[in-house]
Amino acid sequence: MEQELRQLESEAAEKLSSLKTLQDLEDVRIRYLGRKGLFTGLLRQLGSVSPEERPRLGKVANQIKEGLEKKFHARKAELAAAAETGPGSDDLSLPGRVIPAGRIHPVSQIMDEVCSIFVDLGFAVAEGPDVELDYYNFEALNIPQHHPARDMHDTFYISDSILLRTHTSPMQIRAMEMAKPPLRIIAPGKVYRCDSDITHTPMFHQVEGFLVDTKVSFADLKGVLTVFCQKMFDQKDIGLRFRPSFFPFTEPSAEVDIGCVICRGEGCRVCKQTGWLEILGAGMIDPEVLKMVDYDPEEFSGFAFGLGIERIAMLKYGIDDIRLFYENDLRFLNQF
Repeated sequence: MEQELRQLESEAAEKLSSLKTLQDLEDVRIRYLGRKGLFTGLLRQLGSVSPEERPRLGKVANQIKEGLEKKFHARKAELAAAAETGPGSDDLSLPGRVIPAGRIHPVSQIMDEVCSIFVDLGFAVAEGPDVELDYYNFEALNIPQHHPARDMHDTFYISDSILLRTHTSPMQIRAMEMAKPPLRIIAPGKVYRCDSDITHTPMFHQVEGFLVDTKVSFADLKGVLTVFCQKMFDQKDIGLRFRPSFFPFTEPSAEVDIGCVICRGEGCRVCKQTGWLEILGAGMIDPEVLKMVDYDPEEFSGFAFGLGIERIAMLKYGIDDIRLFYENDLRFLNQF
């Protein structure tokens, strides 16, 4: 009987290697290992074997059966894989797969638009390091070591003299160190502050702009920012309001408000019924800053301004939570 078991094992193994389809495999499995298969029929004859031989033959039969079942499973996996990738495996009646198209992030779109407007006004674009020296980020901008204005920035310090820049204004100093007036430059980039809520994130984007020349006045600043706001929000009659404020590196300084782009100044929930929305900070460059780069404040003057890109995007698109820009939710991003 052992010889017959080995013969069935050899026959089944030989047939397995020549099978081409899953259906053929199933037919062979039923023929050899099914309830009425050849192997099962042979096992039923164990009852007629002598009691001394029965345990040994039963063990041999179980080993052969387990071995064949493993070979069947392995061959089934091979044939299934071949069916998925082989000729004729593609169902041409299925609809085609739509490959999603990439989109430019809304923050990047606004950054590009802001830079484009200022380039059209004659400004050059300059970029600088995200990891900055304390000197350029604070001291050269008239914010010495113990100045209370440092508390406004909630800075990420790497060491006593190295930090993640809290604004892109350091590029103002770097640019003025490298060239003499006239200068007309914008500096876009990422900035970092220890802040996180529905209107603030630890990393956000700013554009710093400045102009230095002879006989530059506050009227020049107002003219440049008025043109920018008109183009940015596509409103020729947009209102602009300059409120006195304080920045260590500009004097005089102003917070700039625009007429609410949602209600056109009539008052709504977005502008808190005031009809105005704060958009940026600006002012005339402080003479002390000019002295830091060896510019003669008696000969040269200039203005500077800084705006948050996320703030502009929120106003332009009517978004009320800045965190939506960074959650990578395609339902949100696909709208832009």
